[in-house]
Amino acid sequence: MLEALFKLKAHNTCVKTEVLAGFTTFLTMAYIVFVNPNMLAAAGMDQGAVFVATCLAAAIGCLIMGLWANYPIALAPGMGLNAFFTFTVVNQLHYPWEVALGAVFISGICFFILSALHIRELIINSIPMALRVGIGAGIGLFLGFIALKNAGLVVDNPATFVTLGNIASFPVAMAALGFFLIIALSHRQITGNVMISILAVTVISLLAGQTEYQGILSMPPSLTPTLMKLNIADALEVSMISIIFAFIFVDLFDTSGTLIAVAQKGKMLDEQGRLPRLGKALMADSSASMAGAMLGTSTTTSYIESAAGIEAGGKTGLTAVVVAALFLLCLFFSPLVGTVPAYATAPALFYVAVLMTGGLIHINWDDITDAAPVVIAAVTMPLTFSISNGIALGFISYTIIKLLSGKANQLNPALLILSVLFLVKLTVLV
Repeated sequence: MLEALFKLKAHNTCVKTEVLAGFTTFLTMAYIVFVNPNMLAAAGMDQGAVFVATCLAAAIGCLIMGLWANYPIALAPGMGLNAFFTFTVVNQLHYPWEVALGAVFISGICFFILSALHIRELIINSIPMALRVGIGAGIGLFLGFIALKNAGLVVDNPATFVTLGNIASFPVAMAALGFFLIIALSHRQITGNVMISILAVTVISLLAGQTEYQGILSMPPSLTPTLMKLNIADALEVSMISIIFAFIFVDLFDTSGTLIAVAQKGKMLDEQGRLPRLGKALMADSSASMAGAMLGTSTTTSYIESAAGIEAGGKTGLTAVVVAALFLLCLFFSPLVGTVPAYATAPALFYVAVLMTGGLIHINWDDITDAAPVVIAAVTMPLTFSISNGIALGFISYTIIKLLSGKANQLNPALLILSVLFLVKLTVLV
């Protein structure tokens, strides 16, 4: 049956190798079961229900990717998009989390349609590489700022807006230790570096009496508080258009970039450098987002951590199916998730921030008309606490700068239209 489903012999692999690859991928991305419930709980959602939704959405996404697209690529609620969901859409713009889930569902439908109609390439090609890199780096800085805030290293100040927190406090010390441990383990190429850090900081907190032990195993919490609570009708309001676009835009480029990067590492590209069954992979991603919204979690997307499993020998969808099974097994570890303090997951956020800002190396810093919009997009995301604001200001500044610099030939109709729409949104539809 496994041979018929995954064509193991044709891919020169075996069940043992695929299972090992699945375990490897899972260990590198399992931190999301700790981080995502904490993140969405800040939006007023039930933490236990979000934990269940996170595990189920990840399992559904992995199963679709593995059984339908037959790729060793795992999915789970995405970092960055969950922060945008909580801190921008809900906490800053004051939309109920039910409406935010509706926006995630609509963005999933749009993503599915774009993938089915094969117009993804047209959209991607219309957005300059500089903007794509700048937006990715901005999301990284946004996550970094949230991590420092959660750790207590950055606190509010009425005179300077933000200032340094008490670095001698236990939470700050533990967050710093956790981050240093992640980096050291990453440098030593130890699988599961983020998970090891989260658990190590949690154990130290328990021994120090700073965290209350809630157990390890139990039956899964109820999903009822978030199941099918999405509000699609209110998410269709005009004011939500830019938010839905931000969900689509970030997921589209994040997923496309992840799929290509992972495929290159696994030597899955064809002679023309294209990924076979790309449409299926993208539709698996969008389907998982829609399912996740109905269950009660933010956008589900492909994880770059899948590369770890591919390095371990994973070549088929069986790897993703194994990851799905492990996420389902996680459902019985909900007390452990409740034991983990916020400062134990903050290092994971900052680690992702480091990885995402690394893309800035691809910017042509000698061309100031490229560099300036990149910095504007990247800096305004954390400073306005909004991914959508950073995207909008990046598009607007890129277009205006290119026009005034006599480089209008580097613009295209789609870019001009989006820039005008963003300008209207920020100045008129505020």
